[in-house]
Amino acid sequence: MAIISVWRENFQQESVQFDKSLHRFNILSIDSEFPGFICSTPRDAPTSVVYNNLKFNVDNTKIIQLGITLSDDKGNIGSTWEFNFSDFDFQKDPYVEESMRLMRSNGLDFAKIRRDGIPQCVFVPRLLEILSKHKNLKWVTFHGLYDLAHITKLFINHPLPQSARAFAVGATKYFESVLDVKVVAKYCDGLMGGNLGLSKLAKILGVERLGEAHNAGSDSFVTAAVFAKMKEKFEFEEKVFDGILYGMDERIMKRSIHVPRKIIPRPRYCRPLIPHQPPTFMTQGFTASIPRPCSFNYCVPVQIQSNMFILM
Repeated sequence: MAIISVWRENFQQESVQFDKSLHRFNILSIDSEFPGFICSTPRDAPTSVVYNNLKFNVDNTKIIQLGITLSDDKGNIGSTWEFNFSDFDFQKDPYVEESMRLMRSNGLDFAKIRRDGIPQCVFVPRLLEILSKHKNLKWVTFHGLYDLAHITKLFINHPLPQSARAFAVGATKYFESVLDVKVVAKYCDGLMGGNLGLSKLAKILGVERLGEAHNAGSDSFVTAAVFAKMKEKFEFEEKVFDGILYGMDERIMKRSIHVPRKIIPRPRYCRPLIPHQPPTFMTQGFTASIPRPCSFNYCVPVQIQSNMFILM
């Protein structure tokens, strides 16, 4: 298995293969590389400030790479494409030096990307044409608010909307279903409440990286593999987390809203009865409770207990 680097010269050829693969694989795990955060956001910033800074950063920077890894609902992982865009001009466009240094140290060649990359005006119409032919697509990210924002900006060819609500509503035109792995990890027992990066999460779950970190193709592959592993071990319901992006209150979804709290999946070897007063049990140092039935039409997650004995 290898990451397919896509440039101007092989874009049409690889777009055909990408289109064909979407007939088999309906999950698109994505990652983007961009020139950093011009305006940094404090951790405890109110949601209005978070979105205003997001809009400022995305509107004033250009995406450099987009990685897409395809997979299916059974955990099978297909090909990974790494699209390189020529629009970013290192000599003229805004960037954060620390971010650029990190990407250089992990192998990004900005001169080659500028010279041989795909113009966004060529990439976007072709990708939208392909996506319009396929239904029931799911988009998977890790801490993906900026990834989705950069892709949305590509699709609309315009600055982001003025409010988070308008952004979420507009994004539903392109993203039918969105899952953020960092949000899901928050509810999975043994995953540090989601307070960890992609590489650390992959290590805990035994996922091996393909390629170099901080390259969009490699990070999209790890995102896909981590998502598949979490689905296998924790058996969470996707609809509970659909449309929730880490760091934003507004949900990107077309269907009715399901509210996440903390849940436990049923063990695979039995179908437990659900008493009104739930007992507790211990599993290798983790304490969990069997969920009580829900009295209203929400799908409510609780703390997810792994089916494995040890996750470290």
